[in-house]
Amino acid sequence: MRRSTAAAIGTLTGAALIVGVRLSVQPPAAPAAAPPSLDLAGSKPSAAPPAAKKPASKKPAAPKGPFKDGVYKGDPAKYAYGAIQVQIKVEGGQVSAADATYPVAQDSGTINPPAIAKLKQETVGAKSAKDLDAVSGASLTTEAYRNSLQSALDAAKA
Repeated sequence: MRRSTAAAIGTLTGAALIVGVRLSVQPPAAPAAAPPSLDLAGSKPSAAPPAAKKPASKKPAAPKGPFKDGVYKGDPAKYAYGAIQVQIKVEGGQVSAADATYPVAQDSGTINPPAIAKLKQETVGAKSAKDLDAVSGASLTTEAYRNSLQSALDAAKA
């Protein structure tokens, strides 16, 4: 009889502690807005003095990659929590920078910022959206990012 009473009291005490801990833990605060987008067009003036003019070559240099230089926006890719739109900058025929707009309301505010940051890093130098690894815990975000990125890459094809 004593063992069953002790077991019941121990179980109830453990359950009360678990519930108490769960109630005291607050989820991280979600950002109020998406971070400002990058200026991929390069309209900011350079602080460095202009370089001396080189004589014009007779033949333009061939691009080093499969894309035309410029800034390209992908189609907005809709998914369960909103839409993601990727913008890329191509220099020398390769992707040199990437930016994206994405939702930050509710759970998206904690999931999307780190996932999009990782995906943007992987985008630099990518030749296809298939080259990007999926982000763990953000599979819907990854898929929407890939879809928008692929439409931007298709627009940049030489």
